Amino acid sequence: MNRIEKNVYDLALPVVEGAGLELWDVEYVTEAGQRYLRLYLDGPEGVDLDDCERVSRAMDPILDEADPVPESYIFEVGSAGCERQLKRPSDFERFYGETVEVKLYSAADGAKQWIGTLLSYDGGDVTIEAGGERRFGKKQIASVRLHVEF
Repeated sequence: MNRIEKNVYDLALPVVEGAGLELWDVEYVTEAGQRYLRLYLDGPEGVDLDDCERVSRAMDPILDEADPVPESYIFEVGSAGCERQLKRPSDFERFYGETVEVKLYSAADGAKQWIGTLLSYDGGDVTIEAGGERRFGKKQIASVRLHVEF
């Protein structure tokens, strides 16, 4: 998490928790030349549009006053989603035994994408069950997400 994301996380956490929700992630990215600041939420009953709107309205004056982003940006609040990205050790611990998709920077045994059951997380290394136990090193991994078959 970069400095801007960390600052916004700290500002948003009490607002989100006050709404009875969980702040899953903060993302500050550039897409097609435009800056986006996004909050991703989760909740015991999921997250709906009203939850997102309530948090967005509560955060607007806080972001205006704190001004944690030096340039203009688009602010979005949404659900973490059922195929959310796992980043922190606590994310991985929470979803042991669940199906994940591991994307690699370069192919391992002919594939850059692996789907399997999350077995462990150790300092950035991820082990899954995918037709046998497979361990991927932190430097190999581009991303890890929950995987849902539709």
